Amino acid sequence: MPLNLKADSDGVRFAVLVRPRSSQNRIAGVHDGALKIHLTAPPVEGAANKACLKFVARALGVSPSRVSLVSGQTGRNKTLRVEALSAVEFGKKIAALIPGDAKEPA
Repeated sequence: MPLNLKADSDGVRFAVLVRPRSSQNRIAGVHDGALKIHLTAPPVEGAANKACLKFVARALGVSPSRVSLVSGQTGRNKTLRVEALSAVEFGKKIAALIPGDAKEPA
C-alpha cells in the first residue's frame, strides 16, 4: 500500500507510525499507508514528538516550523502536516528516503 497522503491548500498531510527508543533515527519504510519512522527519543513528555517533527523537517529539507503534529500526540500513530510543499514535491523527496527493500508493492 502506498503512503496515505492528502494535499490541502498549502501543504500535505500524511500518516506516520513512530517507533521510539530505536538504535538510530531513520525512515524504515511504509506500513499500512503510514511512513514508518524509528527514533532514538523515548516516548516521554513529548520527546518523541519533538524528535519526529525535527527529523521529518531535516529529511525533507524544510524549516522545522513548517512541520506540525495534527493528531496522535500520545500514540505511535500520528498525522503530520508539512506546509509549503506540494504533494508532488513531497512524493519525490520521500521516495528518495525510503529504503528500496522497505517499499511496499503498489
